[in-house]
Amino acid sequence: MSQPLFESSIKSLPLLSRGKVRDIYAVDADKLLIVTTDRLSAFDVILPDPIPRKGQVLTAVADFWFQKLAHIIPNQLTGIAPESVVAPDEVEQVRGRAVVVKRLKPLPIEAVVRGYLIGSGWKDYQATGTVCGIPLPAGLKMASRLPSPIFTPATKAEVGDHDENISFEQAQANCTAALAADLEGTGKNGADICAQARDAALALYQTAADYALTRGIIIADTKFEFGIDKTGTLHLIDEALTPDSSRFWPADSYAEGISPPSYDKQFVRDYLETLDWNKKAPGPRLPADVAEKTGAKYVEAYERLTGQPLPRL
Repeated sequence: MSQPLFESSIKSLPLLSRGKVRDIYAVDADKLLIVTTDRLSAFDVILPDPIPRKGQVLTAVADFWFQKLAHIIPNQLTGIAPESVVAPDEVEQVRGRAVVVKRLKPLPIEAVVRGYLIGSGWKDYQATGTVCGIPLPAGLKMASRLPSPIFTPATKAEVGDHDENISFEQAQANCTAALAADLEGTGKNGADICAQARDAALALYQTAADYALTRGIIIADTKFEFGIDKTGTLHLIDEALTPDSSRFWPADSYAEGISPPSYDKQFVRDYLETLDWNKKAPGPRLPADVAEKTGAKYVEAYERLTGQPLPRL
């Protein structure tokens, strides 16, 4: 079994950025290498201890969904093996945790879809009877299933910042401003691309949620990211329906009125809440058993979702 990877070090390719979890390298003018590390962020702070097998799980889960949902919208995958674009002594860093993707222009929004009333949506509903300005029926409880999934876009935050919920109209304005130069000559505009992203996000969520339920998993909510190619064609990018970008609940323990257990980093969050920590960097060290149990939650999510054991690297 390979050791957890906190940070990749691919010297054979130019490093473009390091996010909370992913390191991105340039392969050439048209392709990127995305390495999913075992870093974990909680309360928007990257913790100093990696979570075993987390990067492998996130990559495997996203690849599973990219394949299953490819009939709805094109995605970022190229089919090129990541081992083929790095130096021989770097192969171990990318095996099972990296993908070679198309270089696309990202939309400047997080495409959030909510199927259940939880998190910031529940707080919003309690205060206003709406979620992100969308009216909902009276009398809903924490974790209630919504009458139908809703699209609630957000801004994309930099590392250390929080995403901010915005209206669909603001999301359209943001896309119009950000994509104007890229769409010139294509006959397309940012507002229409944003509407296409909304429709795709809702279709992706519904299809995935219906499948996941057959595997005993409720997908309470999720966030997608989209990008366009040089013709203005919309693609699904980044990650898709992973435990980091979604709330996965075990269906057999779901009940309204409580916050159900989840297959994600909630185990770490619960531990951190017991500490005297101001939720600012630097983050506290994690006990080995907390890191191991969190890693096991990620592996369980993959295996329950796919019905297959996670391969040993």
